[in-house]
Amino acid sequence: MGKRKDLSEFDKGQIVMARRLGQNISKTAALVGCSRSAVVSICQKWSKEGAGVNNKPRHKMVLK
Repeated sequence: MGKRKDLSEFDKGQIVMARRLGQNISKTAALVGCSRSAVVSICQKWSKEGAGVNNKPRHKMVLK
């Protein structure tokens, strides 16, 4: 099997958001059209590097 081209930033964002919303690895890979190992790799890299440039502190909204 040949090596595919790199995923776009958009595809990587879809992978991260799908996983954060609870989608399993297989369905996430099918959504973007990549391998399961690519999904795992991208999510691991994202978790190590953080959310990106917008690292502002987030405050929880309290509903009353």
